[in-house]
Amino acid sequence: MENGGGGDIECNRNNKEKEGSEGGGGSYRYWVREATADAAPLPLPKKLSPQDHLHSQPNNLGSAWNTAGTWEEKNLNNWATHRIKDLLLSVASLEFSGGKAEIAQVSKCSGDAFLVIVRNKKRVGYTYELTLKIKGEWIVKEEKRMVKGDIDFPEFSFGELDDLQMEVQLNDVKDLSEQDKKTISQDLKLFLQPVREKLLQFEQELRDR
Repeated sequence: MENGGGGDIECNRNNKEKEGSEGGGGSYRYWVREATADAAPLPLPKKLSPQDHLHSQPNNLGSAWNTAGTWEEKNLNNWATHRIKDLLLSVASLEFSGGKAEIAQVSKCSGDAFLVIVRNKKRVGYTYELTLKIKGEWIVKEEKRMVKGDIDFPEFSFGELDDLQMEVQLNDVKDLSEQDKKTISQDLKLFLQPVREKLLQFEQELRDR
C-alpha cells in the first residue's frame, strides 16, 4: 500500500512540472522564417576598391591636414609673378598708322597673390603693379626712328581691371617734337586693352586653382 501511494505522488509532481513548462508566465516561443524562392536575396559583402575609397572622402578644398576646411591661407606670389610675366610677354606686337611696337620686357612685376580657405569655401585675391619696357619704330619726318619707352601700371587688385590705368614714358626722345611725342604716346596707350585681357586671363586661372 505504501509503495502504491508513493508512485501516485511522483506522477502528480511530473504532471505539474509539465504544465508549468507549457503554460507558465515565463515561457516563450519563436519562429524561424524559411527562405523561399521569391524572397529577396541577402546582401553580399563587397570589397571597396581604392577609387571607391577616394569617392567616400569628404570634398575638402584645403590641405590634407585641414580636413575640417577651417582657416587656411596659401601664398601664391611665386606662381602669380611668373604667370603674369609669361602672359604679358605673349601680347602680340601692335601696328599703328605711323609705326609699330612690342613689349620687350616686364621690368617690374611686384605684388602679392593668395588663396584663402574659410569654412571650406575658397577666396582668391592679388595686388600688383607693373612696368613694361616697350620698343618700336615710327616714321618721323619721313625717316624711320627707333623709340623705346616704359609703360607703368599703378597698383591694381582683383576685380579692378575695368579701372586699370597706365602711364607712358618715352626714353631718349629729346630731339622729337612735342607733337611727335604725343602721337607716339597715344599709340602706346593702345597696349592697355591687350594687357587687360591677359590680366583677366590671369584672374580666371587664379580662380581655378
